[in-house]
Amino acid sequence: MSENNKSSSGGLWENIKVLIQALLLALVIRTFLFQPFSIPSGSMMSTLLVGDYLFVSKFSYGYSKYSFPFSPNLFSGRIWSADPERGDVAVFRLPSDPSVDYIKRVIGLPGDRIQVRDGVLYINGEEVPREQVGTYEPEGRYNRGEPVPVFRETLPNGVTYDTLDLSPNSPGDNTREFVVPEGQYFMMGDNRDNSSDSRFTVGYVPLENFVGRATYIFFSIADEASPLEIWKWPTDLRFDRFFKSAQR
Repeated sequence: MSENNKSSSGGLWENIKVLIQALLLALVIRTFLFQPFSIPSGSMMSTLLVGDYLFVSKFSYGYSKYSFPFSPNLFSGRIWSADPERGDVAVFRLPSDPSVDYIKRVIGLPGDRIQVRDGVLYINGEEVPREQVGTYEPEGRYNRGEPVPVFRETLPNGVTYDTLDLSPNSPGDNTREFVVPEGQYFMMGDNRDNSSDSRFTVGYVPLENFVGRATYIFFSIADEASPLEIWKWPTDLRFDRFFKSAQR
């Protein structure tokens, strides 16, 4: 083999090794540290929008089988566990179908009593303060042709965030009192009148089902366009949402 052929062969092998190392590093980061997620629905408007792409911190709550690809049944419960805090926006596996990821806000902790009366949230019998701070006009298929009232809630631990009130008489505006079981959590969407959450079929969410805590939006594109549709970037990229907190 000539020196030129040896050099070419060596250079190709070095490039392959670099590629393999990069793929392994990406796999480790995705498995143990941060996993990308996209927002498929409007249940968390206006905090998170359809077309937002965000990173979820997988180490924030420790690890369960749902932290890993294909959910291998290596152990039960969580290791290096840390409890979700009230007000966290978190990704979890749907209790009735663990193959499905949901993203909602932690409202009720184990032992809490949660109820909604006339659209107002109550935690342990105490009204959660809220004030109208303006209006919001959803985009795309969620735009009903008129602005939606925005209410800012403040949870007992001081976490504040905005919620939407699409209708004054929606099914979720008046609920029974829910008592959150030990080891489980009560989750709600910020778009209160258009969210399938713990008030309805989602039910309580076990700690084991948590995947991680939402951190930052790293990409956002409007009109439900695909990120691969590069020709739409000049008009549809939402630059004002890049690197924005996914919590509020």
